Amino acid sequence: MSAPTLKLNPPFRAEQIGSLKRPQKLLEKRKEFEAGKCTQEELRVVEDEAIKEVVQVQRETGIKGITDGEFRRHMFYDGVFDNLDGMKHVKPVPMHMLMDYVPDVAAFKEHDFKGADTYVCVSKLKRTKQFYVPQYEALKALTSPEEHKNLKITMAAPEWFHLRHGEYAYPKDVYKNDDEYFADIAVAYQAELQDLYAAGCRNIQIDDPLLAYFCAESMIKGMEERGIDHEALLDTYIKAYNDCLKNRPADMNVGLHLCRGNFRSGMHFSEGGYDRIAIKLFQEINVDCYYLEYDTPRAGTFEPLRFLPPHKAVVLGLISTKFPRLEEVDDLVQRVRNAATIISGGDEKRSFEAALNQICISPQCGFASHSEGNLVDDHAMREKLSLVTRTARAIWGEI
Repeated sequence: MSAPTLKLNPPFRAEQIGSLKRPQKLLEKRKEFEAGKCTQEELRVVEDEAIKEVVQVQRETGIKGITDGEFRRHMFYDGVFDNLDGMKHVKPVPMHMLMDYVPDVAAFKEHDFKGADTYVCVSKLKRTKQFYVPQYEALKALTSPEEHKNLKITMAAPEWFHLRHGEYAYPKDVYKNDDEYFADIAVAYQAELQDLYAAGCRNIQIDDPLLAYFCAESMIKGMEERGIDHEALLDTYIKAYNDCLKNRPADMNVGLHLCRGNFRSGMHFSEGGYDRIAIKLFQEINVDCYYLEYDTPRAGTFEPLRFLPPHKAVVLGLISTKFPRLEEVDDLVQRVRNAATIISGGDEKRSFEAALNQICISPQCGFASHSEGNLVDDHAMREKLSLVTRTARAIWGEI
């Protein structure tokens, strides 16, 4: 039996992760809206103007998988659980509902962040309205028809609030166990993907720092101290992913983005290479590609890439969005070639050229996972995106 065909278009040789730096006028208008000082339509006018501008930045820097920069969101994970019937907004969050072993929870408590909010399940979960289709349709309206097939929508991870809240993620008189809980979430994701496809979307990226947390020794140790089977929980999340993606159209590309936190000034929440989860990540989750953080040593080495199957792609996040300093093209080229060498000599041997063909490059994360963004101004963001495409051309001659 021949190996499945590698799906590479999308993603593109030169990718961007999703969130882009928001202009000050948009940030100010959103504050007005949240304070009840302007209407939704007035906010939308400013959003549209800002998105038009950032779409043009992507065009000019050679980025083909165009996004709206997540300009209609406050946080990268907005969209699913704030629109899902059965979820309740909670602010502030009672401290006992936050699991200290989760790296971002531990970091927020350490830095004494006050007034954090969350969503918890209070009744049966049901999708009664679309999550991201309106954002995709709005992006289509601001782009040309020939660009529509390449537009990318980023989505929240299905286990987002579950890991954070542990035993408090849902009432036991609503769901008996995790399988029941995730079964309803899967139904919602399946419906959303079908609606996105019907609207013309062919490129999805699921943002999931939580899977990278399973690489962190701090979380593994904390779970073991609480008597939590982290291996079984990871298996639960993998099953949830595969159920969410069940019956998706064959020509809809789905990628999975892992990072270790990228909050405001680039503060990260966890460290540890992909080694602990590599086999399950690459071989058991039914996605087409992986967007992996690789801009600092905290993500480990390329060695786990030896488990990447020949029919999947990996987008190496080699360029930092945390700081404005530009990386060197020659160094980036060499790192890509190093990764290809490891892939080619992996569990399923292949030629160096075949391995190189499985690789794309990108920044390690978005430029504004939180609406306030990182310590990178508009000029530096444009330079970083241009660096991605220049490096891709140096390696593959295409983007």
